[in-house]
Amino acid sequence: MKDGEDPAPDDAADVPIRKIIHVDMDAFYASVEQRDDPALRGRPVAVGGSSRRGVVAAASYEARKFGVRSAMPSITAKRQCPDLVFVPPRFEVYRDISHQIRAIFRDYADEVEPLSLDEAYLDVSRDKAELGSATAAAKLIRERIREETGLTASAGVSYNKFVAKLASDQNKPDGLTVIPPGKGAAFVQTLSIRRFHGIGPVTAAKMEGLGIFSGADLAAKDMAWLTEHFGNSADWLHNLARGIDHRRVKSNRPLKSLGGERTFFNDLITDTEIREALAHVCTVVWDRAAKKGARGRTVTLKLRYADFQTITRAKTVPFPILDGTSLHAAGEAILAPLLPTEQGIRLLGITLSKFEGEEDDGDDGTPTPVDLLSLI
Repeated sequence: MKDGEDPAPDDAADVPIRKIIHVDMDAFYASVEQRDDPALRGRPVAVGGSSRRGVVAAASYEARKFGVRSAMPSITAKRQCPDLVFVPPRFEVYRDISHQIRAIFRDYADEVEPLSLDEAYLDVSRDKAELGSATAAAKLIRERIREETGLTASAGVSYNKFVAKLASDQNKPDGLTVIPPGKGAAFVQTLSIRRFHGIGPVTAAKMEGLGIFSGADLAAKDMAWLTEHFGNSADWLHNLARGIDHRRVKSNRPLKSLGGERTFFNDLITDTEIREALAHVCTVVWDRAAKKGARGRTVTLKLRYADFQTITRAKTVPFPILDGTSLHAAGEAILAPLLPTEQGIRLLGITLSKFEGEEDDGDDGTPTPVDLLSLI
């Protein structure tokens, strides 16, 4: 994309053409482990707990060939890939490397919006490094990541966040895909709607039930039909199918939620065990909230039962929660109607949200990814 180009036909005429890079590290956690332990290189690796109650936090590309994916129960992953090697997560190491990578980003963009430890959007509309193009910046960023960390990253370059993110996934691992203005709609319409960022499994299944399997299928539906079937999401879906996304890259994106969860080696059966676990998770979450000065009003409890059914229940209080005791009390109030349980609890989580000063910023409504404390 060159400076001064006219707006693309698949974008609004009054919205300036932006130059956006989405950088996504390749199998980040697993790649770090393979980098640091040569014996793991070329082998199927899962980061996570190997016990019968463990969960895969990340999988190497060698493991993904066997269908191993993040959030998969470890016992299932081992069944699909008998040679799978489990390694415990080292989140402090991953965070340190993430900070190192973000420092590289800052050399090329003033506006950097991290989505998680391993991916971020960069707005390089202003040619900070004077390289002449967003594509040149993306190439150099990937080269520096490889040289300075020994890891690979994939990148997508385009005129908005949605298309750039889809592009970064197009040629993984270690790939670079550029979708220029005017080509976004055609690119998006070749893809499965399951590739669309923001469309989860439930919505995707609903769409497929209505005959929508690709971006082209979605683009063929008019607004009246979309409104009938998807309500307030109709305009958003209409835009996605045409490669339209007016969201800005926000370097100081406000914290939306903060939480933690724990997966247990043995199912929790008794009320006492469950309440003790709640108290422990609340203590950890509040410690993190206190360090960030985060004072929220909504507490969400997450429970996963022995049969993997997962439920969430939330409670919003009139005033911000100011201490750990109040957070625990709110959690207890949510938990109480759910006890006793007919089956065991294998995971329990608490999330704090709706923070002081939080306002509707006109974004897409997608929450900032929760930086969950892993206790696998």
